[in-house]
Amino acid sequence: MDPAIIETATVAMATFFATIGPLDVAAVYAGLTATETPKRRRSMAIRGTLIATGILVLFALVGEFLLIGLGISLAALRTGGGILLLLIGIDMVFARSSGSTSTTEEEEIEAMGKRDIAVFPLATPLIAGPGAMGAVILLMANSEGNLILQATVVASLLAIILLTFVMLLLASRIQQLFGVTGMHVVTRIFGVLLSALAVQFIFDGIAQSGLLLGS
Repeated sequence: MDPAIIETATVAMATFFATIGPLDVAAVYAGLTATETPKRRRSMAIRGTLIATGILVLFALVGEFLLIGLGISLAALRTGGGILLLLIGIDMVFARSSGSTSTTEEEEIEAMGKRDIAVFPLATPLIAGPGAMGAVILLMANSEGNLILQATVVASLLAIILLTFVMLLLASRIQQLFGVTGMHVVTRIFGVLLSALAVQFIFDGIAQSGLLLGS
């Protein structure tokens, strides 16, 4: 297999795992649906996952046209997106809740009063949050001009969403198995990886911008 495809798939899956956070999503979902019947939990998981998939795939397909329309260069996207991902990675390393990858305290309070959480907060911002949206646009733009690599990014996205869906169905068991400490350990590990990837995106963006040519 082409090394570029393997590298793209590895980076994409690590990035999406970190920005979507299947374990964190499952933990929040288990708490919000603790009093619901298994049938309703399954129904909300299915609808929420499908809606989130539609949102993220849409961003993957139209993100490049959005950038062109706004006059944003790939160098600026790499740098800005890298900074956003770095902030997310730092929050993950320190196990801090961030509105870019999970619900804020105010959103959780609002969600507790809802009977159906499929659209909010499950689909967005839990699964299709700002971090995941920014990551999918950045990774698609990073593979610009290569349809195979872009298809690899989308396939990686769908794989992580599928993993998230499975974890939603097993949310209560996963929470009992890992516990808070175990879930934080996994989050911190991927936070370190995401931070390293983010710094690389920033370096690539600055190098592509030409700002260092005069130094």
